[in-house]
Formats: sequence, C-alpha cells, structure tokens
Amino acid sequence: MSSESTEAWAGWYRDRAGAEAVAITATGGQVSTRIRGVEYTGATFAALRSEGGALLSSCVLEWDMPLPVVLDGAVQHATLGCLLTLGEPAGGGAGLDRSDLSLTLHHGGAAYEVAVADGDFDDALGRIDRQLPPGAGLVRREPAEA
Repeated sequence: MSSESTEAWAGWYRDRAGAEAVAITATGGQVSTRIRGVEYTGATFAALRSEGGALLSSCVLEWDMPLPVVLDGAVQHATLGCLLTLGEPAGGGAGLDRSDLSLTLHHGGAAYEVAVADGDFDDALGRIDRQLPPGAGLVRREPAEA
C-alpha cells in the first residue's frame, strides 16, 4: 500500500471557448486535471501537459483548497483561493510567455494576498506565510510539489 496521499480540489477552467468545472488532483509530486476530455499532468501547475505533450496554455484555472493555519499552537481552518493565468506558448519548446499566480488566504476574518509572475506556488505560499500575524503559520503538507 502506498504512503502517498492524494488531494483533490474542485475548480473552474476558462478560456476563449468558455468555462467548465474541473477537478484538480495532486499526488506523488504530480498535479493533474481533465479538461474537455483531455488529461493534463505535470510537476507544477504551470507545467501541465497533455499525453501528446501539448502544454496547457491561454487559459485560467481557479480553485479553493483548505490550508490550515497554526495560531499560538492551535490548528485553525483557513481557505486558500488560487487563480492561475497561463499565457501563450513561448515557442521553441520554451514553455509559456507568462504564468501568473494569485493566492488569497482567508483566515480569521482577514484576507492575505500575494501575486507572483512566475507561477511559483511554494514562493507564493512563503510570501503569504510571512504576512501572517506573530504566532501564526501555515500548516504545510507535501502530497505534491506543485
């Protein structure tokens, strides 16, 4: 039996053709989602590729996920709102021309926001963690390095 955990979050996918509900999963260092019948998987949210190798691009992914906060030693419920905007393919297999990630942590009646231009999820979480009041910190889990 595997010790890897799987997490799943409900969200929305939007592009020029419209919007649809999606499920985003993270397990074993990979994130994945199915959009219009096509499965996308990658090591990060900004590097999702189809089985055929096409990079997910020119779209927006939006989802909420629980992210507990420890305040003075007590674990409290918090929700992290995530908005990822993926730009156009950069050409020559160089990835995307942009990957913008906005995170908002809702906790204790306050909202802590951050936006990063490179889509680095861990960097964005670190920035939110530094905004929290003294005695508070994010409870980090490691199901996927996304």
